[in-house]
Amino acid sequence: MTADPRALVRRAAAECLCYPDAPLPPLAELLRPVRHAAAAPLRAFLGWAGSLPGGELARHYVEVFDFTQRHSLHLSWWTDGDTRRRGEALLRFKAAYRAHGLEATGEDLPDFLPAVLEFTAATGDETLLREHRPALELLRLALTEHGTPYADVLAAVCATLPGPSPRDRAAALALARGGPPREQVGLDAPPYGHLGLLPVLPSR
Repeated sequence: MTADPRALVRRAAAECLCYPDAPLPPLAELLRPVRHAAAAPLRAFLGWAGSLPGGELARHYVEVFDFTQRHSLHLSWWTDGDTRRRGEALLRFKAAYRAHGLEATGEDLPDFLPAVLEFTAATGDETLLREHRPALELLRLALTEHGTPYADVLAAVCATLPGPSPRDRAAALALARGGPPREQVGLDAPPYGHLGLLPVLPSR
């Protein structure tokens, strides 16, 4: 097991962001030697998750992640939304894995955040996380506004990356330059192209 504290945080965060169809492994023990600041919000989440009665964590996970794309754990949704460009984005994730001799496996798409975290922890290659930093920050803010402790897991992930996280919506919007685009035939829309679809915008 690697001694890199950020890798340990990312491994633990990946476990936390998967559907909890079984009790979480002893992640607190994994994080015990970690002194990196990113471990603090993750420990807070684990304390909350460990206090729940059986089945409650799974119910909460479904409520948070399965009923809306606005909490999507698929990173290419944030950059390419429902456009045809998303297929190309997914190929870039696969290419990044293959460059390290790895293949995406299982039913999840290669941009699924837990898979990206596992890949980054195993290889030390932060490229995918850095490229999708705006998506991570927008998801963190969306979960914070939703009031779920899963926001602590995203806070931990963001804290493993260089520089401070945006403190508010305005800073996150400036970082992302908009929201995930929808299909725009004949237009070359930039990433995060539609402000109105951002989960951090107040409803009107």
